[in-house]
Amino acid sequence: MSGRDTFLATLRRNVPPALPVPELPAGIRYDDPVKQFAEAFTSVGGKFVRVTCLAEIDPELANNESYARARKIVSLVPDVGRTNFDVNALRDQHELEGLDFAIIAGELGVAENGAVWVPGSALGPHRAIFVITQHLALVVEASQIVHTMHEAYERIRFERPGFGTFISGPSKTADIEQSLVIGAHGARSCTLFLVG
Repeated sequence: MSGRDTFLATLRRNVPPALPVPELPAGIRYDDPVKQFAEAFTSVGGKFVRVTCLAEIDPELANNESYARARKIVSLVPDVGRTNFDVNALRDQHELEGLDFAIIAGELGVAENGAVWVPGSALGPHRAIFVITQHLALVVEASQIVHTMHEAYERIRFERPGFGTFISGPSKTADIEQSLVIGAHGARSCTLFLVG
């Protein structure tokens, strides 16, 4: 018997007994999940703006200094903001270089941590948009706020293999000298428009 076989035989003889999978606790329930979501999102460096309808976003964008100064803008949310180049015409994600401001739709928000689920379908043909852009705006319906990540994962569905990501505020890292750096790996700012 080889050393490998001896080792594997020893492992097989010493397998611990199977245990039932524990029940997950009910999870956190917030009295006001929208308020908790807003607090969590701003605590990670994002800017939170509540609007009653999509039409109220454009005036808010007009007051956003990053949006006002932006030269290359793409909005993937119909009737929100302006787009001054056709992202669908780009053949290569590298052509997104210099993107100053991007507006994308989030499918749902998570109250416990301020994360927003963005399915790949919301990013158009180039899923690098949210990483390449200098400044990011997310648009989420207030009715789509869930309490916990458990609830979020229960709601996420892929009709076919695909991509999606959770975004929580602007890009940030504290790996370098344990100093928080905003915008190190992606968007330098992130504004969330909660609609409704």
